[in-house]
Amino acid sequence: MASNIRPSGVFDTTYGQNIALNRTLWDKISSNGLFFILLLVPLLTEAGPFGLDILPEAWIGIVVRIAILAISVQGLNILVGYTGQISLGHAAFMTVGAYSGAILARELGFAFWVAVPCAALITGFVGLLFGLPSLRVKGFYLAMATLAAQFIIPWVLRYPLEDLTNGARPLEVPRPEFFGISFGSAAAFYYVAVILAVFMFLAARNLIRTRTGRAFISVRDNDLAAELLGINVFNYKLQAFFLSALYAGVAGALRAFEAETIPPETSLVQLASSIEMLAMLIIGGAGFSLGPLFGVTFLNILQEQVIPNLNSWALDWLPGLMPFVEPANVQASMTRILFGGALMLFLIVEPRGFAYRWEILKISWKIRPYSY
Repeated sequence: MASNIRPSGVFDTTYGQNIALNRTLWDKISSNGLFFILLLVPLLTEAGPFGLDILPEAWIGIVVRIAILAISVQGLNILVGYTGQISLGHAAFMTVGAYSGAILARELGFAFWVAVPCAALITGFVGLLFGLPSLRVKGFYLAMATLAAQFIIPWVLRYPLEDLTNGARPLEVPRPEFFGISFGSAAAFYYVAVILAVFMFLAARNLIRTRTGRAFISVRDNDLAAELLGINVFNYKLQAFFLSALYAGVAGALRAFEAETIPPETSLVQLASSIEMLAMLIIGGAGFSLGPLFGVTFLNILQEQVIPNLNSWALDWLPGLMPFVEPANVQASMTRILFGGALMLFLIVEPRGFAYRWEILKISWKIRPYSY
């Protein structure tokens, strides 16, 4: 939206300017400046090479988790936001990526930089298998078909592949290294996760500007009309499932290498994780390149900063509001109650997501003073 709008007096004079992602000087300065600020975060913490204590060290872990989850939700955005296909098995695909990367590094001695792309490809082909029902069904029925991944994949990983995955026991993951340099520390892994996340976001944004991306959007808007125009709908649906699972595989492998272990009851494989990622996409803005980043950041701040601070306040009045519920049960479910309430309120106030509002603000700024 906003990328197609230029301030008054700014014109494209070359083909390169017309296809550029950042078309104005301000766009280039702001995007490169934000990336530079992100790279400075570990250097300003005590864990950095200079030992500075300007920023809390916890920021490193927060940004890494946001970057990894944003990669996964970006894959979901390609499938749901751009192609209009529903998936409830995204967390299971992340689990495939985590175990694939760990097994390739442990058993076959693959370097981190080789294990992650290979794990992504393996996960992509697994996503193809669960995308096959999209030939015959769509909507609610496709959601139920992809839900099978949440039950089949954990069972396969835990029982038939027990010798490789350790079954019900944790699986240790070797530290990532590059030419003998260890990236096991939080500050070093920060750069791996952030730079890879930026690269994959740029790849997704460029994908939508290609013939494949335009076909995805055509299938989403009207698959029957797309087929009448000569678009191979089933082929593009499978490509979307493959790319979505590939992104999930990268995110799962990164999470495994970051934690250096995969617990047997990992939260990745739970259905609630798939639903949370869908919520992140909806809140951020499905169909917008920055939607996954906005949604993941918002929900992480909500769950880790806002809700813990509201717990003590809510515990004072919720038992009186619901006297029929034991106070202990109210306390145990406080996080879910506040999370669900915040999600409902947000969907009422801003149903199209943060990214849509951000695009409107950018357009209003570019066409000022006629922003109305």
